[in-house]
Amino acid sequence: MDIVSDPGEIRTRCREWARCGVVTGLVPTMGYLHAGHGSLLRLARERADRVVASVFVNPTQFGPGEDLDAYPRDLERDAALAATAGVDVLFAPTPQSMYAPEAATWVEVPELARYLCGASRPTHFRGVCTVVAKLFLLVQPAVAVFGEKDWQQLAILRRMTADLGFPVEIVGGPIVREADGLALSSRNVYLSPEERAQAIHINKGLELAAAMVAAGEADPAVVLARVRGYFASYLPDGTVDYLSCVHPARLYSLERIDGPALFAAAVKFSRARLIDNRLVDAVAPPR
Repeated sequence: MDIVSDPGEIRTRCREWARCGVVTGLVPTMGYLHAGHGSLLRLARERADRVVASVFVNPTQFGPGEDLDAYPRDLERDAALAATAGVDVLFAPTPQSMYAPEAATWVEVPELARYLCGASRPTHFRGVCTVVAKLFLLVQPAVAVFGEKDWQQLAILRRMTADLGFPVEIVGGPIVREADGLALSSRNVYLSPEERAQAIHINKGLELAAAMVAAGEADPAVVLARVRGYFASYLPDGTVDYLSCVHPARLYSLERIDGPALFAAAVKFSRARLIDNRLVDAVAPPR
């Protein structure tokens, strides 16, 4: 596996692959890789001849007061995990190489970005869309893999890709969890032991929502009220940023569950903001 930091070099290499008919897969990450990232890398490996993984803590998707400087970084560890997962090139650029000092162009999907995480992080998805668009132009992938834990991000990037005509298949990888159900996240390292013990109840609350829908409850307000009560009891050190029931693709709040629905939550602890979700279907068993 090669490690490349120069955008010009990765562009040249990927263009040569394209000329030779090579199918390239891309997995964009912010690094500090864990088993969840590993599953995405392996998924890309199954679908492509060559796999590029990016490790880039993208400054434009962090808002004022967020953890840009503190975000965990360990390129040596990332490289080892990426190589084990079959990555061909690890692309690890600097912010200066990705953004010119006078850069003034943004890519955004404002209609979908105003919900869920976008309500409290208004510039976050503008940064995500911009950097992913830049990566698409550099790498020219046929397939790009993103995790379903960041469901809103996945929905927004699918919309961006379709609207701008990028010839890229967007693939969502299932959430990978710890044995106790906590969704894997690089930010889990921020949790104190007490917070870590409580954090498993984010998933348990979403499981409760799925069970209520499976039992026939179709009113999101009833389900959400029950889950909010559960969170109040079992997440005393957490602050619920949002708990919503939304359309899986368009992300607006649902008034009735009569088909696929996404229950999504974000909970803030002292240093970590964790997200999780559960896709349910009123006419099919919950996933």
